Amino acid sequence: MWSLRAWRRRRTLAKNPLPPALWQRVRQHLAILDGLTDEQDQWLQEHSVLFLASKHLTALNGVELDDESRLLLAAQAQLPLLHLGDLDWYRGFHEIVLYPDDFLSPQRHRDASGIEHEWAGEHSGEAWQQGPVILALPGVLASGGWEGYNLVIHELAHKLDMLNGSANGLPPLHSDMRISDWSKAMQHAYDDLNRQLDRNPDHETEIDPYAAENPAEFFAVTSEYFFSAPDLLAQAYPEVYLQLKAFYRQDPLTRLQHLQHSHPSYQAAHDA
Repeated sequence: MWSLRAWRRRRTLAKNPLPPALWQRVRQHLAILDGLTDEQDQWLQEHSVLFLASKHLTALNGVELDDESRLLLAAQAQLPLLHLGDLDWYRGFHEIVLYPDDFLSPQRHRDASGIEHEWAGEHSGEAWQQGPVILALPGVLASGGWEGYNLVIHELAHKLDMLNGSANGLPPLHSDMRISDWSKAMQHAYDDLNRQLDRNPDHETEIDPYAAENPAEFFAVTSEYFFSAPDLLAQAYPEVYLQLKAFYRQDPLTRLQHLQHSHPSYQAAHDA
């Protein structure tokens, strides 16, 4: 059956051919793509091109955005969607704003007594409800390894979270998932992380303590770890890993373990 959407996709891909050498350079930068099958790699190539055609990248003064940087961003943005089907998961925003460095952003918080506090916080990324995604380019370029850091995935996890409204740590789950299972796993881990930090604010937690800020940040940080340090997340909070595995329909931990087993030099290269 003829599909207008499929026709538009084919037309976009035909008008924007992806040079193999450019994709190879991006793959060399993004260790978290190692171990993907040829079919997965082809999907990622095509949907990275489609992503760049559908989103406007605004480079602010001081940002030099070449084709490789654009594609690097797009590939990381598309990795979480690899097995989520053709639904428009990144609907609701059309622009990504790139800063040359971390930026100051107005923050507001109402405490338990009802007093509202305002301050300017330094950030490397933000995702606005019904607005753009804002990223510091150095953070984008520093992402892509197995070190537990990925600015792109973190901020776009917020956008997935916002598909249900305000970010609250509960993205739209699949029909074969139960909200009760999700909530139990996430709440238990979130509470555990906060208990550790309440006892000792300087405690070196197994995952980034920023996850303890609120449930939305917990989902974003654990999504970040799911793709960039799945071994650490599965060790710290195995039930959270299983819920994210069910949501993203991927298993980065098995892929990482296979790489480490099949390529003895891989572990040393990515631990350096």
